[in-house]
Amino acid sequence: MTVTLEVSEGVGTLRLERPPMNALDVATQDRLKELAEEATRREDVRAVVIYGGEKVFAAGADIKEMQNMDHAAMIVRSRDLQDSFTAVARIPKPVVAAVTGYALGGGCELALCADFRIAADNAKLGQPEILLGLIPGAGGTQRLPRLVGPSKAKDLIFTGRMVKADEALAIGLVDRVVPAADVYTEAHAWAARLAQGPAIALRAAKEAIDTGVETDLETGLAVERNWFAGLFATEDRERGMRSFVEEGPGKAKFL
Repeated sequence: MTVTLEVSEGVGTLRLERPPMNALDVATQDRLKELAEEATRREDVRAVVIYGGEKVFAAGADIKEMQNMDHAAMIVRSRDLQDSFTAVARIPKPVVAAVTGYALGGGCELALCADFRIAADNAKLGQPEILLGLIPGAGGTQRLPRLVGPSKAKDLIFTGRMVKADEALAIGLVDRVVPAADVYTEAHAWAARLAQGPAIALRAAKEAIDTGVETDLETGLAVERNWFAGLFATEDRERGMRSFVEEGPGKAKFL
């Protein structure tokens, strides 16, 4: 299998397994979508890590496969390509990308679908599609500027250059840089901590933020208001407030 889903401590690890570079061919894209949807459905998965292994996250699309596609074929495939990545972005649970080695093209776009990115100190990220006479097609022109701003996104997309981990951290492309040997451990620990939290409230927070950045302030506030009021119907809200009153802040158990 080119992508697997393993669950431990409430954390589902979506692992890319297509050596040597985890090139994202059609079969891998389809499998990624299938397992992202499974992670969404499964109650034992409360947070997700995306991981490509110790050496590389994903070096991009399978260029040899793409070279054989004409305009008509890509009109059909481009929707499926975006849908596979959107399935990851729409997992209604905390998602962290554990980035080692190269995260280029589709690999970078996959990392952009996470809520949080932990990178190895040897990581290199970029959108080199322009060097092929193309532009990013799996969300890069949309998610990257929303994360780092239009100017930085244009720099990376127009030039196709790679950025090292320290620059990626400085521009906000990644959120934390750690030694390469610690990337997965750190990512799993981040996800496992959130997996202990109130699942519905975390889902509400993610949806409110993701919806809010795509729309106007008034609409975003309405989304927040509806989720905020709705959470008063949950057991987690009752448990959290009762624990706060009886034991003090930060001691509620939500499992």
